[in-house]
Amino acid sequence: MTLVRQPTRAGVRDAAAKIAAILPPSPLFVAEIRGIPVAFKAECLQPIGAFKLRGAWHRLTAIDGDLREKGVVAFSSGNHAQGIAWAAKRLGMPATIVMPADAPKSKRDGTLALGAEVVDYDRMTESREKIAAHLAHARGAVLVPSFDDPWIIEGQGSAGIEAAAQMAALGLGAPRRVAVPCGGGGLSAGIALGLPDAAITVAEPEGWDDMRRSLEAGWIEPVGDNPPPTACDALQTIRVSPLTFDVLSRRGVNGVAVSEAAIRAAQRWAAEKLQLVVEPGGAVALAAVLTGQVALEEGMLVILSGGNVDMEAYGTVLARGD
Repeated sequence: MTLVRQPTRAGVRDAAAKIAAILPPSPLFVAEIRGIPVAFKAECLQPIGAFKLRGAWHRLTAIDGDLREKGVVAFSSGNHAQGIAWAAKRLGMPATIVMPADAPKSKRDGTLALGAEVVDYDRMTESREKIAAHLAHARGAVLVPSFDDPWIIEGQGSAGIEAAAQMAALGLGAPRRVAVPCGGGGLSAGIALGLPDAAITVAEPEGWDDMRRSLEAGWIEPVGDNPPPTACDALQTIRVSPLTFDVLSRRGVNGVAVSEAAIRAAQRWAAEKLQLVVEPGGAVALAAVLTGQVALEEGMLVILSGGNVDMEAYGTVLARGD
């Protein structure tokens, strides 16, 4: 019987040390919401504009030298793609990314600029997992999922380790509640492991809140048929993985679903109050806090997970008043 490696808190701490060796901590901002100071971890200011390089670096540095020459294959709408491409370029590894044909141009261009090969697919009619698995097998490359991987989960959790140290340095104490954007759950599962004493709430766009429903049901519930359109391209995960679901369910994590209007309002709030560009998927946790779906309390930490916006769409969001 082959034992499947599980993500651990020790692994999260190892990942945090790896990241600290190559990058400074992403900035932590503090602003009041309804009189309560809230800490905001600005992963939107990472070199690739999102937290995904954390898991990518932890995963790719764990690949043995002989396999590195064969490279990696990943599938992503853009942020994981750029994280993998960034880490692969730094390590001198070839990278191929299976990306939806309707991915934002900024994310596609960023991935290509980092030297990765992009293979298109139709997200509504084709399986990115099958395409990527076939490519990896044919090339002898390592397949690196965007969240269903213990190293990826541990790497993403390094954001929580950093944030806790930054909050302590500012006299804010330890994080007591963390609001986290959730697609497949890699970031939230990693933070749940890295911050075992904090309560975790995951936020998803309405109609794509399969993690929320799964946690409430006690088993994995996929996204339903004909899900509604969402601006959160980074969070369009049809089904969460047993790895992430198991971590979150064992920790008693709860979830909330937020509207597209609330997400747009959160993007505007981040621009006005923090002077930060935050993409829709990166703003869902903030939206949940602003709407009161996550109760405010001392020691509040909100993850702003990405800032890779389509500039035309972002300009429209800033101009709207809904």
